[in-house]
Formats: sequence, structure tokens, C-alpha cells
Amino acid sequence: MPGTPETIIAFDFGLRRIGVAVGQQVTCSASPLRIIGNGESGPDWKRIESLVKEWQPDRLIVGLPSHIDGSPAEINDVINRFMADLGQFSLPVEPVDERYTSIEAGAMLKSQRADGLRNRINKEMIDSAAAVLIAERWLKKEHQ
Repeated sequence: MPGTPETIIAFDFGLRRIGVAVGQQVTCSASPLRIIGNGESGPDWKRIESLVKEWQPDRLIVGLPSHIDGSPAEINDVINRFMADLGQFSLPVEPVDERYTSIEAGAMLKSQRADGLRNRINKEMIDSAAAVLIAERWLKKEHQ
């Protein structure tokens, strides 16, 4: 990990919701921030801009899904446009393989619920947890 430790914002892109997490190389960990709406008019860019201003990340990370065989998922064209649009913040934008993050996030939350650590689970929680996993994947890769 050369240079100064970075702060990142990670996105779990969905057609209805975008999970967002913040992570730091110092701790090699991430925390959920919020869910950003995404609809017919596109992502809530004002909210994304406010998160970028608040956290002042060094880099933006976006989960890019693929099929089990490694081939790109159908949604990747839309995600690539989202990544290009993130360029408006003049920060490096990097994709991370997000295969299975939503499944892992759901399993993690269900386990916490079974242990009595969490109440009812909703889709927004899964999206936030998936964004955390995306951030942590990038952090672990960069820390090696």
C-alpha cells in the first residue's frame, strides 16, 4: 500500500437503489452510508455529490457483476455509464468484481438476525451491506 492511505466510497449499483459505503485503507474496513435512489430520471446525483463533498474520498469504487463463468452481466452497460458519469467528480473510478455480494450480504444479515443482533431485514439493508462488501474487497486487494 504505497503512499498515503486512501478513503473510498463504494457503490452497489441497482436499477432502483444504489447502496453506498465508505471505506478506509487505514483500518481496511468499510461502513454503510446510505441508499441513493435510482429511477427513470437516473441516480440522485445531488445526494451522491453531497456524500463526495462530505467524505472527500480519494477514489470511487463500483461493483461490477458477472456471471459464474466470469462473463459480464446484462446490467454492465448501465453500470459502465454510471461509472463514466462519476467522472464528473474528477476522482479515479474503479470497478470491483461484485459476484455474490448481495447473496453474501443477505446471508450475513440473516445470521445477525438469528443471533438476535438485528430486527427485520429489508432490501435497502442488503444493498448497503453489499456496498460494504464491495469496498472491503477493494481494500483487501489493495492491502496485499
